Amino acid sequence: QVQLVESGGGLVQAGGSLRLSCAASGRTFMTNGMGWFRQAPGQEREFVGAITWSAGTTYYADSVKGRFTISRDIAKKTVYLQMNRLNPEDTAVYYCAGTRTLWLTATLSDYDYWGQGTQVTVSS
Repeated sequence: QVQLVESGGGLVQAGGSLRLSCAASGRTFMTNGMGWFRQAPGQEREFVGAITWSAGTTYYADSVKGRFTISRDIAKKTVYLQMNRLNPEDTAVYYCAGTRTLWLTATLSDYDYWGQGTQVTVSS
């Protein structure tokens, strides 16, 4: 059983930056990768990016590539999502998730554990 808690969401102006955190606890030994997803009102949940715990390899959706950066602190069991040059289209609830797969994946069904989400609102 793994618990994930997101934090760091809030209201920012277009062009601004925000850093989200996802703290993991519980039986995390089988969690090999972490992903970030987001869901805007009335839309389906979409993949943002992912990172492996071991090597720190990352993969991003085209919509955020070059603007968002995922990192992790192994000792703190925490992953981060640094978001730069935010625009109103980035407004959504952001979720972190854990997967047992040994490779980077953008597939929702590959993720086994989910946080409760944190709201990010970007004003124009």
